[in-house]
Amino acid sequence: MSIRDKVFFVPGDVRNREDWITGLAGQEVVVHLAAEPGTGQSMYEIELYADVNMLSTALLLDILTNHSHSLQRFVAASLRSIYGEGRYHCATHGTVFPLARSVTDMEQGDFYVKCLHCNTNAELLATTEDSQIYPSLIYGITKQDQEQMILTIGAALTIPSVALRYHNVYGLGQSLTSPYTGILSISSTRIKNDNEIVIFEEGKENHDFVFIDDVVDAAVASIEILDSGRHVVNVGSDVRTSVLEVARSMISAYGAQVSVRASWSFRLGDVRDNCAGISKECILRGFEPKIDFQTGIRLFANWVESHGVKIDAYETIIA
Repeated sequence: MSIRDKVFFVPGDVRNREDWITGLAGQEVVVHLAAEPGTGQSMYEIELYADVNMLSTALLLDILTNHSHSLQRFVAASLRSIYGEGRYHCATHGTVFPLARSVTDMEQGDFYVKCLHCNTNAELLATTEDSQIYPSLIYGITKQDQEQMILTIGAALTIPSVALRYHNVYGLGQSLTSPYTGILSISSTRIKNDNEIVIFEEGKENHDFVFIDDVVDAAVASIEILDSGRHVVNVGSDVRTSVLEVARSMISAYGAQVSVRASWSFRLGDVRDNCAGISKECILRGFEPKIDFQTGIRLFANWVESHGVKIDAYETIIA
């Protein structure tokens, strides 16, 4: 049976009231994934990001608040970007939640995260769901706003709600033509076009990559839980992988010979390191990431190979 036999597709715009009304008719669950993607470009397309990510969510909630509906559960797609740099340890001050890194430091080639009290290098800790929220990009601010609106109105309307804070999601089906969908897509198109991979900073920054199948499992678990409260859940692998290791793994997966170069340049608002802290008492009973990074890379590379060579649009994000 194809997906066409299982779903009713309503083409529309989340900024349009009538489209929401049509789509919500008779629905018991909303899994809210709609958002303008990307991070860096949110710093210069502020109105667009506020409109798509925040005002469209406000429209949805306004309709549910003021009209009859059959909704019984909300699942909101949030992101780790709402944490900003996240949770760190300082030898002097213990657990700290640093602000965005100093431009002056980064211009001098110092990319490390500092304790906000004594300005010494801090050590990354897993960022748990109860960590402080310090978004460093407009994108993160809009996702924080989206999450909090859904949880707040969900509680007011007694609709159980779960916000899933996705870390670096990758896998089959992601865009291979947009330069804003992450290092895996960018590296793939660079490799397939026989171009060197250029990475920001010195290449030692680390991220938590979570495969799309695990993300889907988290969404399904959020729909099926019996708990009637409101919750936030990190969705990641709880494993740090450096950008340099990502690039080398991609080259190996494709059997390519391209080079990797650290540019030592940086983008304002980029997070240095991140790692999801996944609670052992996670409300999503039984959920845990199942696909490790190397397995996921092989699956991703095999899928990319079946889609031909795409135009390398990397230059558009550094121009």
